[in-house]
Amino acid sequence: MVMDKDIIVLAVESSCDETSVAVIKNGIEILSNVVSSQIESHKRFGGVVPEVASRHHVENVTMVFEEALLKANIDWKDIDAITVTEGPGLIGSLLIGINAAKALAFAHDIPLVGVHHIAGHIYANQLVEPLQFPLLALVVSGGHTELVYMEDHYQFKVIGETLDDAVGEAYDKVARTLKLPYPGGPHIDRLAALGEDTYKLPRVWLDKDSYDFSFSGLKSAVINTVHNAKQRGEEIIPENLAASFQASVVEVLVEKTMRAAKEFHVKQIIVAGGVSANKGLRHALENAVKAQGQFKLTIPPLSLCTDNAAMIGAAGTQAYLRGHRSNMEMNGQSGMELKSI
Repeated sequence: MVMDKDIIVLAVESSCDETSVAVIKNGIEILSNVVSSQIESHKRFGGVVPEVASRHHVENVTMVFEEALLKANIDWKDIDAITVTEGPGLIGSLLIGINAAKALAFAHDIPLVGVHHIAGHIYANQLVEPLQFPLLALVVSGGHTELVYMEDHYQFKVIGETLDDAVGEAYDKVARTLKLPYPGGPHIDRLAALGEDTYKLPRVWLDKDSYDFSFSGLKSAVINTVHNAKQRGEEIIPENLAASFQASVVEVLVEKTMRAAKEFHVKQIIVAGGVSANKGLRHALENAVKAQGQFKLTIPPLSLCTDNAAMIGAAGTQAYLRGHRSNMEMNGQSGMELKSI
């Protein structure tokens, strides 16, 4: 879609435990992207506590807004739209960002645009380079594991999804079993690089033509391996167990992604979500794409893999250009379908 003027959006993300505000130009240029993380607060609980997360959002949101606007060096009159994560996510956390966005949109008479969190993760890739359609997005995060086919901007078709645990959730539960700190994903990834795939863990393929995923059985297999070893008085080698777990996850993700990319004749494969920061997954996809030789692979930098408002601004700009508007009745949605516009 051709723009006859620069489009500036103010973006808000508060779906879980990051309070973030960004200013995005034309959906591709980051003027500011401020993220206030709560990881240190939640570490002692071994996971995100919704009530604690909500309270931190209340404490941080004004400061983050001010810093984002200051860094971008813009005035309210320059802003064409305010985009905000509408869902899915923790309802209390979502409501903090949504109500802040609604108040500012009302006070300054600026259009309000609700954005799906996963659309944001997908469009984080547009902040790296232009999207080439048709494309396939591998969405991997703490709450989602999906393959999404896109023929054009904001045209989403979910062709595969997890039937149980999301991949990030499985990583965190395996990390807890190995008594690793929260968040567990980066620690598993680090250990896996030091170990070898020596434990026989399952690869869950489901039906041969299916693009769906299942990680519950793999997670249970890891837990059973640890418990059985303890009962027999055997030592578990954490590096090797982490490597075996990651090898199983990565093999299934990469194989199904590559098979779908071929079937749907895509030009580009993009990776979206927090688990896209995983080095093992990145290397495996890079190698698979290089061997295939027919797809463009795009993976965001680490700063855009985890939750941030820049991605919401990138997605929100496309939604805004397509005429999508929200009103003051917009509410947070803990579960929200990824819809085309």
